[in-house]
Amino acid sequence: MPDDVPPILPLLTAAILLMPFAGFLSLLEAGHRSAGRMAVLLTGLGLVASSLLAYSLPVQPVALQTNWVSFQNSTVNVGFRLDALTGLMLILVHGVALLVQLYSISYLHDEPKLPRYFAYLQLFVGAMLGIVLAGDLIIMYAFWELVGLASYLLIGFYTERPSAVRAAKKAFLMNRIGDVGFLIGIFLVNFYTNSTELPAEGASVLPTVVGLCLFMGCVGKSAQFPLLTWLPDAMEGPTPVSALLHAATMVAAGIFLLLRIYPILSPDALSIIALVGTITAVWGGYSAVFQHDIKKVLAFSTVSQLGLMVAGVGTGNPTGALFHLLTHAFFKAGLFLSVGAVIHGVETQDMRLMGGLRKALPVTFVAYTVCAAALAGLPLLSGFLSKEVIIAGAFQWADAQEAGLPHAIPVLLLFSSGLTALYMVRQWQLVFFGPYRNDELPLQQVHEPDALMRIPVGLLALLSVGFWFSLNPFHAQDGWFFNQFPPATELPEISWLAPVSIALVAMGGYVGYRLRNHDSNAGAMTRSYVRLSVEYGFLDTLYQVVVIKPVRQLASLLYRADQRVVDGAVNGLGIGSVVTAHLTNVLDRWGVDGIVNGAAWVAGRLGRLTRSVQNGRIQSYITAAVVGLLLMLWWLL
Repeated sequence: MPDDVPPILPLLTAAILLMPFAGFLSLLEAGHRSAGRMAVLLTGLGLVASSLLAYSLPVQPVALQTNWVSFQNSTVNVGFRLDALTGLMLILVHGVALLVQLYSISYLHDEPKLPRYFAYLQLFVGAMLGIVLAGDLIIMYAFWELVGLASYLLIGFYTERPSAVRAAKKAFLMNRIGDVGFLIGIFLVNFYTNSTELPAEGASVLPTVVGLCLFMGCVGKSAQFPLLTWLPDAMEGPTPVSALLHAATMVAAGIFLLLRIYPILSPDALSIIALVGTITAVWGGYSAVFQHDIKKVLAFSTVSQLGLMVAGVGTGNPTGALFHLLTHAFFKAGLFLSVGAVIHGVETQDMRLMGGLRKALPVTFVAYTVCAAALAGLPLLSGFLSKEVIIAGAFQWADAQEAGLPHAIPVLLLFSSGLTALYMVRQWQLVFFGPYRNDELPLQQVHEPDALMRIPVGLLALLSVGFWFSLNPFHAQDGWFFNQFPPATELPEISWLAPVSIALVAMGGYVGYRLRNHDSNAGAMTRSYVRLSVEYGFLDTLYQVVVIKPVRQLASLLYRADQRVVDGAVNGLGIGSVVTAHLTNVLDRWGVDGIVNGAAWVAGRLGRLTRSVQNGRIQSYITAAVVGLLLMLWWLL
């Protein structure tokens, strides 16, 4: 550790990492009323500690290491890395988690398992902070798996719902697929470098296969193609969980991993990463267009935006990807919490049963509109700035390639921005405009939530305004973010990009508005282009045919083979052993025991005969002697 590092940094690091886990253990035994307050207090203290740590960081990255295990000539160290990226992510995770937990106190006030809910949230926050602080791939992987466990518990929190249980298992298993690749990548890094420390700037590029294996962790955790279908189903968890896990933390872990390993990624690996991110951005965007579940629209929106971030890293623009991760955390968390207020008011997630809610929920309507506009990429809002940075970087990357085909990547990313505006305007119109369509709940009974739910939503909407990041509404590089995280190469200023982007957003919004009558058409759901969207591009159907059904058939075949062959052989061996034991018993009783008992009987008879001669009478002895003499004479003669 450098000499100029403030001695308070190790203490702050330990406090930030340990407080959530202490909260997890404490909240399991906490009371219903005190659980929320305790969780908010712990997260608030963590936010203060994170801010102090970020303020105290020196210019150069700090590596904190301690000896964990020593054996023979080897040692295993636990390492943490503290740099500007760490400080930003710590504040982001704590900030969003604090707002989500404040919101949850009111949103889940009648939940009987409330202490357990807050305990799971603290476990999740602690695991996510471990990923952010990790300075070693092994340490990161340990916390990575803990994030998977916590997300499984939160997605399946409503254990009485079979759909929630299925969604939790699906998320857990699909993430394990990516985690296997991640673990193989860690082994390969150790093979090539004899170390699992996270690479520093200027590290040697490793073979493509290493980077792709590590990228598999991102594919699973950040719901990239083809492992993207778990995230929409994960909406079965409580809505505040969706805001935390699927906006600012869990799904952002994969992007954070890419930012950490970027120095060792080969050009070929980056090209494949850019391609996967682009496919995900378009696939997720189109899958959101015709959804009816209000949360699934936002879920696929998250998939699409994560694809945009991954494509940013793949096109050599990790700073742009980080910038979009930051802005996306605010407006997407704001959207999820706004949706929670809507669901809280109308008691349904089906947008076909909503409509006309702008007057009943005015605060929610304004916050939702601001966050949705930021997501769509309208000027003056944060989403416009971060999207322009990624797309401009993608065009710069494509211009540097030898062939013209790479230009398809920035063009498709630009197209995905239009898709975003399309599905967000459609959702905005279905929820807040038109006639109210829920016959089971009168509109007069729909009302705004209390202050504990309105304040977090309002703050997140306010943080979605672009002026927080740059005073120039059309140029993000003039703001504080790019002063703190300067890109490796200066991004180009493409004069036509902003007008084209705005035009695409306007066109997408117009098409989304025109789709307002599409959902009332009874036959619309049977059309192939609608089913392609609603059924996630038939990915789950493909998995059923290619993976799940063959695996189940194989399992059934192996089960029958086990019953008929293995169990038959075992049972036959058992029966043969029993028959052999019975035969051995008969042989032992009538053979071995018979010989032994017969010899004993003969010896007994001879003994009795001999004993009868030795009776103490002289007459018997004379008779025996005469008989013996006669026998000898008979034998000799």
